[in-house]
Amino acid sequence: MRSSGILLHISSLPSPGGIGCLGQEARDFADFLQASGFTIWQVLPVGPTGYGESPYQSGSVFAGNPLFISCRSLREEKLLTYRDEEEYVPQDPEKVDYEAVRKNKAMLLRRCFSESFSRLEHQIRLFRDARPWVADYALFTALKEHFGGAMFSAWPDRDIVLRKPEAVRKYTELLKDEISYHVFCQFLFHRQWFSLKEYCNQRGIRLFGDMPIYVAEDSADTWTHPDIFQLDRNRVPKRIAGVPPDYFSETGQLWGNPLYRWTRLRLRGFDWWVSRMQAMAEMYDMVRIDHFIGFANYYSVRHGMPDARKGKWVVGPGKALFRVLKRKIPDICIIAEDLGCVNERVQRLLDWCGFPGMKVLTFGFDGDNSNPHFPDNYSTNTVVYTGTHDNDTVLGWAESASDQALSRAMNTLGFKKKQEAPDAFIRKILSGPCDTAIIPMQDILHLGTEARMNYPGVTGGNWLWRMKPDALTIELSMKYSALNKETNRR
Repeated sequence: MRSSGILLHISSLPSPGGIGCLGQEARDFADFLQASGFTIWQVLPVGPTGYGESPYQSGSVFAGNPLFISCRSLREEKLLTYRDEEEYVPQDPEKVDYEAVRKNKAMLLRRCFSESFSRLEHQIRLFRDARPWVADYALFTALKEHFGGAMFSAWPDRDIVLRKPEAVRKYTELLKDEISYHVFCQFLFHRQWFSLKEYCNQRGIRLFGDMPIYVAEDSADTWTHPDIFQLDRNRVPKRIAGVPPDYFSETGQLWGNPLYRWTRLRLRGFDWWVSRMQAMAEMYDMVRIDHFIGFANYYSVRHGMPDARKGKWVVGPGKALFRVLKRKIPDICIIAEDLGCVNERVQRLLDWCGFPGMKVLTFGFDGDNSNPHFPDNYSTNTVVYTGTHDNDTVLGWAESASDQALSRAMNTLGFKKKQEAPDAFIRKILSGPCDTAIIPMQDILHLGTEARMNYPGVTGGNWLWRMKPDALTIELSMKYSALNKETNRR
């Protein structure tokens, strides 16, 4: 089935409070998708963000970001009381000020906890008991606050770093109110998330999630399951993830994530991965696994190296993992982010799994016609993008591309001015052979580099862009409804 969708992260919605959230504006966007003939809404990872606010460096692979909780929705349900003027109003509605948003949201959510926890206590207990990760995440988050935000491996009490049972009991009692608060926030997030998912699904919209292959070093996952990661006795990574020098960086990318102990996971039947993917299958209708090539072979760099140039490739779990996942979760819809070093081993795994891979049209005009992202080389079992969250927008690309690449794009796609590039790129991927076409909202709106979501390898200034409140016009909806019908993307 030929389908199309839009990539727009939750944080980019024009919700009140300075950041996008799971309230009315999310439903308005779902209505826009339905009216425009799109059937997929892709988001970035929705977990709580850490240093640099990257959704790919989350404090938990299971938890949701409390910043996405809609306080307006809580107020409508009479779970929270506040005046409009108590909600943060940003100076720049097109950028997220995370520090200001976090401070204001915490004030309102703590008030909600005080006003409504007792009324919801039974439901919260059922939620917590059904998800074993919730209690661990809540304790981890409370401990981080208790120890001034320090990384868990640097907490002054080594017994709790190592999760010794007596220390766990001690801090569970000491921090019980804070733990309850963080469980409460997860309950609210998941309640609103699944309400939105139901709303989308009823309108024929599938939620398309994004799942990083790795977890953050400073996360509830590494603290709770140190045995499945390459950590030393002090819970510090021995070797970390990254990629060698590539299109994005001359020195490679040093991600810093701890690597898995795949042999140990295999002996355990990949139990942690099964739990993780079951949670993803529950939250999303489709799941993109970021850096899928790491299952075939992964890049390993010794901890402490200044950059990623001196690393080594190591064989990953390959088919063994996906045999288990296919048996345990047969209906999960997986898309493989296969950008990067796709060698023969990666290609064999992709062929065996049968998962759709990815193509990015803005990558397609460097080199010659053998470039795999050149549009003549697309196949049906593929998800094609004009660009991703890691790329410049199409307009930004057109304004900064080499003369040769821009000329090649103009000749191939049939446009004459840089300002015409977004429409030409969008029409090309919608009319092409790929089963699924995804367009970042920035390209729908013809925005330039100022709306770029992320600069890979650069710390700070990322994940900020927000859509204007008046962006979703009837004219825009009519334009894409006609184009989706014309290209048989209904």
